[in-house]
This record gives sequence, structure tokens and C-alpha cells, in this order.
Amino acid sequence: MKKLIALTAMVAFLYSCNSGDRGEVVGAKGKKWYPEKPYGMTLIPGGSFIMGKSSDDFVAVNDAPTKTVTVRSFYMDETEITNAEYRQFVEWVRDSTIRLKLAILADEVGATPGDGEGSIGDFAFVDNTEEEKSPYDQYMEDNYYGMGDDFYAGRKINNDIDIIWDKQEYPDEYYVEVMDSMYIPAEEAYNGQSTIDVSKLNFQYTYMDIQKAARDKTKSRKDFIKKVDLNIYPDTTVWIRDFNYSYNEPMHNDYFWHQAYGDYPVVGVSWAQAKAFCAWRTLYKNSYQKQKKRNHVNSFRLPGEAEWEYAARGGLQGGDYPWGGPYTKNDRGCFLANFKPLRGDYAADQALYTVEADAYEPNDYNLYNMAGNVAEWVDSSYDAASYEYTSTMNPNVNDETNMRKVVRGGSWKDVAYFLQVSTRNYEYADSSRSYIGFRTVQDYMGTDVTLNANFGDAR
Repeated sequence: MKKLIALTAMVAFLYSCNSGDRGEVVGAKGKKWYPEKPYGMTLIPGGSFIMGKSSDDFVAVNDAPTKTVTVRSFYMDETEITNAEYRQFVEWVRDSTIRLKLAILADEVGATPGDGEGSIGDFAFVDNTEEEKSPYDQYMEDNYYGMGDDFYAGRKINNDIDIIWDKQEYPDEYYVEVMDSMYIPAEEAYNGQSTIDVSKLNFQYTYMDIQKAARDKTKSRKDFIKKVDLNIYPDTTVWIRDFNYSYNEPMHNDYFWHQAYGDYPVVGVSWAQAKAFCAWRTLYKNSYQKQKKRNHVNSFRLPGEAEWEYAARGGLQGGDYPWGGPYTKNDRGCFLANFKPLRGDYAADQALYTVEADAYEPNDYNLYNMAGNVAEWVDSSYDAASYEYTSTMNPNVNDETNMRKVVRGGSWKDVAYFLQVSTRNYEYADSSRSYIGFRTVQDYMGTDVTLNANFGDAR
């Protein structure tokens, strides 16, 4: 026993001598990390500001009393998420769904790569190849594949081979069967158009409810992991349903898919779909980070209500609008945002519906259209009294039982009151509108970028 103790001590001594730290506590060294500004985002320096209505609330809602709060630094999209950006999400889900269906059918019929030149076997699960598996992949296959509710969970689809879209070049009847299942039935098509059945475009993701987990130590970790599975295609019928006795069919038919509107903000997206986009954007970026052997990035998410207002003010204290105010025109008589300035006259500001996401001048944080164009979903639930009880540090109220979610900034069809940075409004989480979009944020790593807005310019 004494020999074992002596040997252990000697090993510990030798390790200490050879570690290069001279026996000092120098801290465990991790992988080198470098901050990376996310594409299309700007850094909002943390600081304090007076949140709420700094002038009379002439509509007497009284749901935004003034309150000094502090928010941490974060990145925010310079523009609202555009049709083109959301289409990237839709097309990724479409392609992933097709690849999974092809892999499953290939598995069921026993097709593998090399069965013949051009067959469904080319799209088989990656673990079906003849290549030698690593010990890890073999272990996962032996112990986890086929377990749980989803028989195919954990298996990797083949992303290296291009999907064949030309119907005359489909490689075999199994491929035809899968692709045919992705299109609307012939009896539902018209004008000879064959289009993807958007009801098949479902995105599934999981997240952990950290708030509940932190407050309930009696349950296991798995009890707080939530699974979401929902259809992510925008509801284009909002252009019809939002306006009775109005002709808006061209917007219904073209707004989301036509490239003419690629740089316009996406609409018809519910709060739940906006959250799903954030989860996908995080997954998409971190897949690239993993491939390049880089650190994962923080999750993309919707901004909290205080974060949104702080960013919308652009460092200005007491202003009614992102540009200060109190007027909605500049010194040349031009409107400063896309809204409804006159009764029935939507075009007085040179825009009938939405405009490009980077139209008009940005605020002092380089954020475009924080007022007007489309209202924006935020992460917070709407409670008229929430300012009375929320924290003064990074305040946010997100009650999963409260389906009323806050929207901010006003839109192309709203009057100027809703464009004010302090005006609160809400819509139900499962609803979508032709005048509501969103933008995302990402937490900033570190605390050295702060700005006390109380000492900023109060124009």
C-alpha cells in the first residue's frame, strides 16, 4: 500500500514538474477564442436608459411608465429579416426533408451507394457506406440508432450529393416516389404548375428551459428539455385576410417568392416561426463552426422588450422616435419612416406597402426601420403591468402560458403613435400578419463594451 502511495505521489510530482507552470495555479487553458461580429449585425453597447413613455400617453393606455433599466451588450440585425434570408431557411428545411425521405426509403428497400449508376442508394444514410467507421460512430450506431420515438434519430443524411430537380432525370422509381410526395396532388394544381406542398416543410428543434430548470432542482435535466416541431412556411394568405374588401392578390402571389421582393422584410411569420428561425440560424452557423474546428457561437434569439427599445433609441434619451422627434418629417419635408401618415393615404411617404429592409436612414446604432415598415416580434410576453415588477437589469417577461407576445415599432399600415420607441403592442404567438416581421440578436461575449446612455446626446 505504501508503494502505491509513493508511486502516486511521484507521478503527481513529475506531472507538476513537466507541465510548465512551475507549480503555480495559472488556470486551465482552453481553445483560443476570437470575437466574431455576426454577418449583417451591429454591436449595441450595453448601458442604462429610461424605458417607457417620456411624454404624455395621449391614448391613455398607461402600460409603459418610465423606469431606469440597464441592458448588457448584444449584437442586433441591422435590418429586419428579409424574404431572401427566410427563404434560405425554407429551402434548407425543404432540402433536408427530401434528403431524409430519400435516405429512409433507401434504407427500407436496402439500396446503398454503388448499386448502380444513379439510384436512390446514392442518398442513403452515411452509415450505410462501405467506409470503415470510427470507434465512436460504430458505438453510436450499436447503442443509439433505432432507439426512442424516432427510429432514424441520430443517423446522418448525405449532404454531399446534389438533389435532382429535373423530373426527366430522376434516377429510379423510388426517387420518383419520394419527390412526388413532396408536391401538391395533381387535382390541386392549376395552370400546369407543380409546386412544393408547403405543409410538408416542418422544422424540429429542442431547447432547454433554463428559467424553469434554475428554479426547480427536484427534477432531472431531461424534464426541462422542450421539443418543438412546426411548419415554418410563411402564411401568404395574410395579405388577403388582414384586409376585407381589398384587392391584394399580387402580394399574396408574389411577395414571398418573387426576387423583386427579396430584400423586403418577411411577413406572415408567427412568433413561434420567428423563434424557429433563430434556432435554425444557430444550428446552421454552428455546423459551419464545427466543420472548421472553431468555437460554437452564442445562440441567435429574439430581443427582449427592453433590448429592443434600448436599441431603437440609438443612444438618444427622451426621444419619441429613433431619430429623436417629435416630428416624423425632416427639414426638407420628407417622411422619415414607412407608415400611414394621412387617413387613407398610405403612399404619402412614397411607399404603399413595405419597402426594402434598408430603406430610410438608420438610427445612431446603424439600425434600419426600427420605426415603421413592419412591426417586430420580441421575446417578451405582454402584460400591461409588467414594468411595475420586472428587474431593472436585463428586464424580460416571457410567460409560456401567456400567448400575447409583444410587437414593437409600428408598420406600414400604422399611424405615427405606434412608431414611437416606447409604444407597446401585442399579437398572439400563433398568429401571423402582413405587417409583422422580426429581427434577431446575439449575446456579446465579454463586458468591456458598455455605454452609459444617460451621458449621451439627448437630441
